[in-house]
Amino acid sequence: MNNFELCPRFEKAIAILSQRWTALILYQLMSGPQRFCTMTEKLGVSGKTLTERLKDLEQQGFVVREVYPETPVRIEYSLTDKGMSLTPIMQEIEKWSSEWIESSSTQ
Repeated sequence: MNNFELCPRFEKAIAILSQRWTALILYQLMSGPQRFCTMTEKLGVSGKTLTERLKDLEQQGFVVREVYPETPVRIEYSLTDKGMSLTPIMQEIEKWSSEWIESSSTQ
């Protein structure tokens, strides 16, 4: 019998990243700071869901929200060091998916 035990930290990390839209939001922010409207447009996510996910990611230390006191007010979201540390992992997933996952246009 295999005595495999799931690491609680790994389990928590997967729970965070597997939440709908979270990994895609992090991936989108890896290209640099983004405004809310840009992310909704590029990701196709609803404003309500994006707001919820960004708040969660901000509370968990992955994302920082910066408000610029301009008229109109400009708000940008960017990754913290913690969020940026996921870059090599996301790049490996992208590389793996290019090799092993069929494009939705060819299914």
